Amino acid sequence: MKRFFLFLPLVVAVVLGVVLFAGIGKDPTKLESALLGQPVPAFSLEDLDNPGQQLDASLFQGQVQLLNVWGTWCPACRDEHDDLMWLAREQGVSIVGLNYKDNRDDALVWLDRLGDPYSTNIYDPQGRLGFDLGVYGAPETFVIDAQGVVRYRHVGVVNKKVWQDTLLPVINQVRE
Repeated sequence: MKRFFLFLPLVVAVVLGVVLFAGIGKDPTKLESALLGQPVPAFSLEDLDNPGQQLDASLFQGQVQLLNVWGTWCPACRDEHDDLMWLAREQGVSIVGLNYKDNRDDALVWLDRLGDPYSTNIYDPQGRLGFDLGVYGAPETFVIDAQGVVRYRHVGVVNKKVWQDTLLPVINQVRE
């Protein structure tokens, strides 16, 4: 029995090494989503700007849009904010915000101070819609087609390079 305990650290190290080796080379921004090809999950949540006004999945009907998951507690969300402003103002991209696990007052101050790139903002303080979307954290951005179907998921910051290299080609393909 004492010999077993002598080899236990070696066994643990080998198992840990195999697990870590399996993750080498994988892109963490390419997390698979079970929702690809599926409609945005049904929800009924308040509009961030208009408490009491309920929003639902019909919000995603009629045009291709981005759904951007963000929170004031998220440093990376601050990093991408200027690029989202650029997308909305200069590129004419319709972006729906999902204010995820946040405080309404903090979020409103944030948008007032930094600008509001969102056509609409869904307020999800408990993270229910985020959970249904399979959100790991913020920021995450989804491409939603004109029928309300999730076509793509990007984990991480959206910047001009991500827009040009990844999101714009997906949107152009969805529009065809």
